[in-house]
Amino acid sequence: MICCLNPDCLNPQNPDGKKFCQACSTPLVSLLRNRFRVMRVLSDEGGFGRTYLSEDTDKLNEYCVIKQLAPKFQGTWSQKKAIELFAQEAKRLQELGEHGQIPTLLAYFEQDNCLYLVQQFINGQNLLKELQIRKIYREWDLQSILWDLLPVIKFIHSRGVIHRDIKPENIIRRKRDGRLVLIDFGSSKQLTVRIQQKNGTSIGSHGYSPIEQIRDGKAYPASDLFSLGATCFHLVTGMSPWLLWMEHGYSWVTHWQDYLQFPLSHELASILDKLLQKEIQNRYQSVDEVVRDLHKKYNHVLPLNTGAIVKVPEKELEHRQLKFQPKQKLGPLPPKYIVLRNLLVVIGAIVFLGIGESGYREFKRMKTVLSSSLSQSHRGNNSEIISNQSAKESIGEISWVKTLPGNNNWVFSVAISPDGKTIASTSDRLIKLWNLTTGEEIATLAGHTQKVNAVAISPNGRVLVSGSDDYTIKVWNLATTKLMFTLTGHTDSIHALAISSDSKTLVSGSDDNTIKVWNLATGKLIRTIAGHSYWVRSVALSPDGITLATGSFDKTIKLWRWHQGQLIRTLTPNSQTVTSLAFSPNGKLLASASRDRQIKLWDTATGTEIHDLTRDADKVTSLAFNPNGKTLASASRDHQIKFWDITTGAEIAHFIGHANAVTSLAFSADGTILVSGGEDNKIKIWRISS
Repeated sequence: MICCLNPDCLNPQNPDGKKFCQACSTPLVSLLRNRFRVMRVLSDEGGFGRTYLSEDTDKLNEYCVIKQLAPKFQGTWSQKKAIELFAQEAKRLQELGEHGQIPTLLAYFEQDNCLYLVQQFINGQNLLKELQIRKIYREWDLQSILWDLLPVIKFIHSRGVIHRDIKPENIIRRKRDGRLVLIDFGSSKQLTVRIQQKNGTSIGSHGYSPIEQIRDGKAYPASDLFSLGATCFHLVTGMSPWLLWMEHGYSWVTHWQDYLQFPLSHELASILDKLLQKEIQNRYQSVDEVVRDLHKKYNHVLPLNTGAIVKVPEKELEHRQLKFQPKQKLGPLPPKYIVLRNLLVVIGAIVFLGIGESGYREFKRMKTVLSSSLSQSHRGNNSEIISNQSAKESIGEISWVKTLPGNNNWVFSVAISPDGKTIASTSDRLIKLWNLTTGEEIATLAGHTQKVNAVAISPNGRVLVSGSDDYTIKVWNLATTKLMFTLTGHTDSIHALAISSDSKTLVSGSDDNTIKVWNLATGKLIRTIAGHSYWVRSVALSPDGITLATGSFDKTIKLWRWHQGQLIRTLTPNSQTVTSLAFSPNGKLLASASRDRQIKLWDTATGTEIHDLTRDADKVTSLAFNPNGKTLASASRDHQIKFWDITTGAEIAHFIGHANAVTSLAFSADGTILVSGGEDNKIKIWRISS
């Protein structure tokens, strides 16, 4: 389809090959600037232009967003102001796009008397749409939103920019990793700019914008913080601040707690109350002040972990073997180590406040190394160390074998063939096959038009399956690397795949909120299972092939008899989204991980919780049971891989081998090899010996 670029066209979609729009007769442009293919309208800006979903032909048809400025009223003050704001938005994106949670500017140009701004496409849902689906946000959700957005807001303020229009529609939860992305800098202003308000030129959104911005046309860092507070209010109450503003003016902020559907803790309520102060002098003046209160009230910096931990630099991995000690029970820290621990927490807060989210992540890595040093020193002075004998039996010695380069992008998923000879990995739109023994690349499978999120190999070793953002599943012959068939039916991204132990059935989970069951031999759809109210991001099949487990962003786990599509029970592990599921080799246990950093073990027969494992330091991304049935491995965004004793629920050991988040884990069929993939674009192979 070719999209007409006339902003007044009522039916802009046209079949390929047409030279003029069938609705308005405007000449059609196949490629803007000989590069960008406009696909469809995303939004209409009311006569000043439109926003389009497009493809960048210079980047393998990667999606992008094109904003068009085509003002009708030539020479008017409105046109001049619109052009000024449009140019400022392009400049802001160029300056701010280096941050990972702000869209990147790709191009800015004029063509056919219109201005065009091209920016990175963020695949996800804005928080207003998310609210319409979820209906309610809890206290933990608001804490997560604040911790995710505050470093972004601090970043733009440090560059002298005020966003001026923070609201749920301008915050997108990115599908790839669940992070929040701040968009729409069309209203942003330099701190030094003071815009005198004119009729019809108020910038911002009523209800979300503070009084100084609406009344005087002036905005400060505290103005964005009011908007952040109004956004949190909307999410936690379901009440639009705009409707309250229309009815009550700014008086609604003095009794905002009357609209709560459930009580908030005094700590969070006091923070929101200060964010929502009508008069700017009574409000938080900077992000730093909000962060200090969050640290003080929630003790966000996690306590030091005194268990066994090894961080291995890449160079050292090439020369030595990692020997894991069982996690040991320690006595109380001596006073001097308590002082060091408390000092470390203070340093962490300073680092976070000083350089934002990236600094905080670096602090967590620093904390890991220092906590290990403290633990080792403490052990040296403590003669009462008690060894965990079961840990010695569960895990012996682990050695690094080699590191594979992966691709030029993050490694999203890894799988090992049943014979232990081949690794499959996904990165961007490609699937790569590797010789596990030599580390050499065997083949590259291309065919998906968007990012490949998941890969699985059938237990008989004959078939490889891949799921993608292009809404399709592809089935490949693993021996010949030829495409057998493409499965279509999902209406959104596929992030989860599972194959039955007899290699006859494939299950897929999608962001269209459904699970589909396929005949793997024929590619025919057997049934569609609906029941989740939000994205399905994890699926697992029990070894006996009877039970299907599915995890969703609706914060539930559902167990199904997939042959009948019958729901057995729903588990509600916590107040956060479920990120990973895995059945134990005997099928008696189900492991689940969620965004509140918890891993839980469930009795599959009764649905009762057996173990609630210690909180991880960051979001768990992947779970895998060792085929020996004794241990569970977990990967998380803080670069760590952990091992857990499934009998006791105790953490046995953890280590860092990747330089960024670990995204996927896979054991070989005999349990002697563990493969991990990460956001450092690397695949690492580890050998496990008893």
